Amino acid sequence: MTKPQEKDVQDLLARVDKVTKERKLDLSSDEDLSIGIMNLISIEEHLHFTAQKTGEDSYYELLREVREMRKDLLKTMIKEYEGEVWCISKHLLASSMRLMEVGTKQLGKGNKAEAKALFDKSYHLYSLFWALNLNMISPEQARTKKLIPIEEPQDEPTTSKEFFAQEPTKKGFFNKIGEAVKRAVDCCKE
Repeated sequence: MTKPQEKDVQDLLARVDKVTKERKLDLSSDEDLSIGIMNLISIEEHLHFTAQKTGEDSYYELLREVREMRKDLLKTMIKEYEGEVWCISKHLLASSMRLMEVGTKQLGKGNKAEAKALFDKSYHLYSLFWALNLNMISPEQARTKKLIPIEEPQDEPTTSKEFFAQEPTKKGFFNKIGEAVKRAVDCCKE
């Protein structure tokens, strides 16, 4: 890591420490809650598809109840937000969960490289959820500090196997955020 990148990571970590102390956050419980919310989003999706496949509208009433529960729980984690950060946060959690599930299926098929690539992408999205909601970084800060690298275009993968085997950049924005999140959000802290 170059010196400016190390400073950026240290700045992110300092901000996380400040936020957790100021808000007296229990990030280990919030991490567990975020996984619960991911599953509620998944339940909403399954209830929708079950209603469509069976023609039973009663599943929509269950969907409504699960959605209300998910909204209430998400409010406990996302206290302040601007613009579409609420929806972005929900979709980051949902996408992270889906990529994790697909990665698990790939692992079950013995496709370790594809699984790892999906797990990495899942964690990157999960880290971005935390970065947004802990105010670790704003889109403006990312742009002006050039934390999001502009990389040379690579040859496009021709198969899905090639796509999933691509290594994420080790110097990129997601990795910086991921390192900060690893240090701040630890479900094993009691």
